[in-house]
Amino acid sequence: MLLEGRNAIIYGAAGGIGSAVARGFAREGATVHLTGRTLKKLDALADEIRAAGGKAETTEFDALDEAAIDEHAASVASSAGSVDISMNVVTHNDVQGTPLVEMSLADFESPVHTAVRTNFLTARAAARHMIGQGSGVILMFGGDGDPLPGYHLGGLQVAFSAMEALRRGLACELGPNGIRVVTLRTGGIPETIPADAGLEDAIRDMNEATMLKRTASLEDVARVAAFAASDHARSMTATALNISCGTMVD
Repeated sequence: MLLEGRNAIIYGAAGGIGSAVARGFAREGATVHLTGRTLKKLDALADEIRAAGGKAETTEFDALDEAAIDEHAASVASSAGSVDISMNVVTHNDVQGTPLVEMSLADFESPVHTAVRTNFLTARAAARHMIGQGSGVILMFGGDGDPLPGYHLGGLQVAFSAMEALRRGLACELGPNGIRVVTLRTGGIPETIPADAGLEDAIRDMNEATMLKRTASLEDVARVAAFAASDHARSMTATALNISCGTMVD
């Protein structure tokens, strides 16, 4: 197992991506500490993971709440003995579909404020415990990219670019303590789009825009996240893992 004996905190664990990653980490032997704002969903996921033989704990709080984040990380470190992996997949409250020149300031800055705040707070909380251990992995999800003609993404790409700047800074400062910081970057995951959203054309375009003519699945994300958090990726930091199926070219 890639992550046997590791303790992983997943922020936004009740969502599609968070749930997939949680299952993947648990399958590889990690104890997953699931956090989010809806305890019922977290408990249901934890029950599923335990039924499959994994280990999971749940805690309800908002990943924008500084005190709650710090208290939870300290609790995991104390009770479990370590904080080995931190992954933030909290939704960024982005508003799409409106041209920038017609967008309100509040709608534009919402994803920027959310992404920067939650990723900074959760990474900082984990890093404070990882430093003493001399090891740890902080994973972000998103990553910047080129604008997409015909799509109005609002402040989303600005938020992703800010996250990448934060990731670079964290990787540089935390590297001497044995802590790695990596971003997982996709070109979109159709499985996370509700079936009744009426976005069939957009999903088709997402697939056609890739070199492989398919997009990454939730299972793809889970497997790459487990790899990135494991010792198999021990030489990787300050970088983004491109799992966009060729949508983005490095």
